[in-house]
Formats: sequence, structure tokens, C-alpha cells
Amino acid sequence: MHATLDEKRFTSETGIAARIAALSEPVLADFGFRLVRVKLSAQGGATVQIMAERPDGSMSVEDCETLSQALSPVLDVEDPIPGGYRLEISSPGIDRPLVRASDFSRALGHEAKVEMLAPVGGRKRFRGLLEGLEGDGTETQIRLRRTDAKPDENPDVSLKLAEMAEAKLVLTDALIRAALRAAKQAEAQGAADAEAPPRRGPGRFARPKEPAAKPAGKPANKKSKPKKT
Repeated sequence: MHATLDEKRFTSETGIAARIAALSEPVLADFGFRLVRVKLSAQGGATVQIMAERPDGSMSVEDCETLSQALSPVLDVEDPIPGGYRLEISSPGIDRPLVRASDFSRALGHEAKVEMLAPVGGRKRFRGLLEGLEGDGTETQIRLRRTDAKPDENPDVSLKLAEMAEAKLVLTDALIRAALRAAKQAEAQGAADAEAPPRRGPGRFARPKEPAAKPAGKPANKKSKPKKT
């Protein structure tokens, strides 16, 4: 499944966190990011954690700083939280929350914990390997091979994304190895892009054309100022 900037989450916050999410999502989108989760914490003082990423799952330290500078004035003006607080912008991490269908698609083969809004087969919590993704929209569901199944239980179960309360990857050796491989590939690709010679534009070495006549009084080679972003 292809990840897009406007792909909707199947989970949502409540209360003040929902208000912060609504304020944050359009700001994040303007910079090419999408919201993963908003979490409020009172430990060590009030903290607002906004988890975000690009559609491909990437997020750098510089990105966090940029988004913090963009979100801080918006939250200051709207003031959704009474009193002072500390704003934290972070990436989802390796053992990330799974909040969109594309998250599950990228995580196939790895182990996850899932909690449902209502019991499925008499239970709300599941743990197992993500084996497949089926359906579209509200009917999208994952196939999970349970690692917590008892000997007399069927390990295979299908769970609808729209009926999940929470889902998260489990930090395993296989997941860490996959993350390290992805990081090395990204680093190698970045180095290759940096070493690539500059592309020559069309007609760079072509015979120059005779300049066209310009209206009287109009300055030649006038450049417009770049717009600030």
C-alpha cells in the first residue's frame, strides 16, 4: 500500500490531545509531514509530545527542530493547554505506533501488539506476526499469527483497523536488524546523490540564439525575488 500525505489515521486522540492534533496536522502537512500521535504527560512537568514523520517514514533531528519552530507559535496563540508545558517533537522510533494502513504494510513480517475497542473472539489484546493486509477503507483488516496463543487456540486471526484502539510494533532483534539495513541503504543513497555530477540542462552547450528584441524601457534579465517559505 502506497503511503500518502493525506492518508487518514484509524486512531484518534480525545480531549485536549485531540485539539492539539487538529491544530498540528495542517502545520505538519505544510512542511510535508503527517501526524502520528499526540500524547500528553504530567511526568516531570506538563509535556506535549507530537510524533510526526514524512510519508516514507523518515524524520531527522533537523526536521524536529523545524517543526518545533513552526508549531510553537500556533500553540501559543491557540493556547489549548492551561498553564505552562514543554513541547517535544519526535519521530515514531523503531517500535513505532501503527496508526495507518501503510504502517502495517511496511511492517509485514514483524511482531506487533494490538488492542481492540471491543473483544474479538472473547479477547481485546493480541500479540503476533503481521502476515497480511486486506480490504479497503473501513473494511481494511490485518491477518495476525498470534505468538500469545495457547496450544488449544487458533493462532490465526483477522482484525479490522477501524476497530483498533491501539497498535504498536514490538522491539525484536529482527526489527532492529531491518531498521539498521534501512538506515544503511538511506545513507548509501544519500552519499551517491551527493557524489553524482550536476545534471546538464537542455541546450547547455548549444549554440546561443540571437536575443529577442525587448520593449523599450523594460530592463533585461529581470529576476524575481524568491518567496520565503
